[in-house]
Amino acid sequence: MPQQLIILNKPFRVLSQFTSDDGKETLANYVNNPDVYAAGRLDYDSEGLLLLTNNGSLQHLIASPNFKMPKTYWVQIEGEITDDAIESLSNGITLKDGPTKPAICEKMTAPDVWDRVPAVRYRANIPTSWIALTITEGRNRQVRRMTAAVGFPTLRLIRYSIGPYSLANLKSGESTEVELTQQLKQQVSEFEQNKRTAAPNRGRNSAKRRSVSHGKGNTGRDNRTQPTRGARRK
Repeated sequence: MPQQLIILNKPFRVLSQFTSDDGKETLANYVNNPDVYAAGRLDYDSEGLLLLTNNGSLQHLIASPNFKMPKTYWVQIEGEITDDAIESLSNGITLKDGPTKPAICEKMTAPDVWDRVPAVRYRANIPTSWIALTITEGRNRQVRRMTAAVGFPTLRLIRYSIGPYSLANLKSGESTEVELTQQLKQQVSEFEQNKRTAAPNRGRNSAKRRSVSHGKGNTGRDNRTQPTRGARRK
């Protein structure tokens, strides 16, 4: 099957998956392609660029923090951003799960984008401002936690680009298929070659372990706790 890569401008309050148990909107409302799935995720209350693919290796490369594909976010924040805050975000700040890596942070004028539904709630006596923040990590709600840590809570979060792919003029809820860049094709090819090379080695190592697992040495395997049916997987 040919590799497919789709760009979706995910609307606000849409799950980054195709099914839901609680009636929330999903990608199925916007992408009519049963062969693709999200490469990475974008929070339910965030908007913007989401990549979908039918290729597992490509999905891994896009979603993996080890791949370090830069992601740029347009962030509307509460208050008028200061130079000190921009410097802190750029240099990296310490969150509860550790320091963030250096980022690119710049103040920007309000972008000409679609209206959010429902609209952002403003406080009349507090101004808002926008920043463009580019990071290479993918921690849970990282951008929101970063802006809050420097004293400027996020009001609206739009992911504008991932690597060479951007929203461009794509409207909210619209999607389009794009070509893989030559660099990305090469990286997928190298990743798949590495998997094929590693697979025989894993098989040989497993065979060695089985060959020495006999007699009393096998009791540890029999005594392992088995998960109960319906147990939660982590």
